[in-house]
Amino acid sequence: MNGGKEGVAILGVFVADLAFRADRLPAMGETIFGSGFLMGPGGKGSNQSVAAARVGAKVTFVSKIGGDAFGDIALATWQREGIAAQVVRSATEATGAAFIYVNDKTGENAIIVYPGAGGALAPGDVDAAAAAIRGARVFVTQLEQPAATARHALGVARAAGVATVFNPAPAAPVEDAIYPLCDYVVPNETEAAALTGLALASMDDARRAGDALLAKGAKTALITLGEKGALFHARDRSVLVPAVDAGPVVETTGAGDAFVGGFAAALARGMEPLAATRFGCAVAGISVTRKGTAPSMPTRAEVEALMTRA
Repeated sequence: MNGGKEGVAILGVFVADLAFRADRLPAMGETIFGSGFLMGPGGKGSNQSVAAARVGAKVTFVSKIGGDAFGDIALATWQREGIAAQVVRSATEATGAAFIYVNDKTGENAIIVYPGAGGALAPGDVDAAAAAIRGARVFVTQLEQPAATARHALGVARAAGVATVFNPAPAAPVEDAIYPLCDYVVPNETEAAALTGLALASMDDARRAGDALLAKGAKTALITLGEKGALFHARDRSVLVPAVDAGPVVETTGAGDAFVGGFAAALARGMEPLAATRFGCAVAGISVTRKGTAPSMPTRAEVEALMTRA
């Protein structure tokens, strides 16, 4: 497998997701009743790790957590999912947490995330896990940890010939030096707009945003477009891969992470990039029919059955 490389290595953050369901957000100073609550494992990097592991990838997750109850949930999650955790436990920083509002009519969400100990991930933590990153076939990172740490890890992976996937989320400015390290930049519409300064009101707008990301040095822009699917935009082709309908939408919170984890796992298995994009769309399509983030991720058998039906 690609010179002995295998699986997916992911650098990112774990947070405990505290998800509240209601028909609207309260105004400042207002208290309203909710219709549901769910606490579970979250954080973009951890969610992507669960998504990739459930569809059959060998996954190593690099992170930092606190020595608290939320950290215990993290360790139990990774053990249950078969994820190899290269994780430091901080004696001074708490494990992160996320407030998630879910509209109980539409499934749409709004999120406040505090990365906690994971927000202190440093280049030295990457160096300590460099062997796992170099030995992977695909490397993934995001922006819940410092951008400088993400850039350093992408450089380690690129130097080792590992395929690199950068999910610039949450949306934040990043220096242009990060893009030439990326085989795939995977933003959603909001993140693509923030990175390029272009509003994405149409497919032509999405392609212009893709061109802007390629001009910054990325090899491929893979822009997720919600119910429209994902735009695979490279120098030699631009293809809209349709979303895969798995049923009524319950919650969209983990859809982006499901897509990234599924896409990375498919690449690591040797799928051609467009086919891997379709696979990622199917993983996301199932995830939105379920509550939660990590708990909503499907198995490979479920994804393949859906793709056969679709």
